[in-house]
Amino acid sequence: MAVNVKGVWLGIKYAVPVMRERGGGSIVITSSTAGIGGTPEMSAYNTSKHAVIGLMRTAALEGAPDGIRVNTVNPSPIETRMMRSIEEMRVAAFDDSTVTVDVAKQAFADRIPLQRYGNPEEVARMMLFLSSDDSSFCTGGVYMVDGGRSAGSR
Repeated sequence: MAVNVKGVWLGIKYAVPVMRERGGGSIVITSSTAGIGGTPEMSAYNTSKHAVIGLMRTAALEGAPDGIRVNTVNPSPIETRMMRSIEEMRVAAFDDSTVTVDVAKQAFADRIPLQRYGNPEEVARMMLFLSSDDSSFCTGGVYMVDGGRSAGSR
């Protein structure tokens, strides 16, 4: 909670006055698909990501009159060290030598309609778009980079 929520709140708190002085700008916050649903055994993480979305929506409403846009990018499983750690935790939860990190990874990927993890560059491209003037009419949005995961599970 200290990083996922308080860190975001502090970033907004100190960025907004500077952005106001400069006539506006864009704040892009990383949340997660966990911020729009639930995941067993990850209640604290899910709660923090839901809180980030609520914080973003409030900041978007407060910042709009000053030309400050605020959005979240919500990735699903992405090829990162964090996902590798989650896969390893899932393997450790089983007392079964047939469950490997690769098996855990495939189980996660199987729930994504595009059948794969995303890569960091795909998330970065969405963040770049939301940071740019090309997204000048976008604020208060929850932007999914999730291979279709938010549409439903396979």
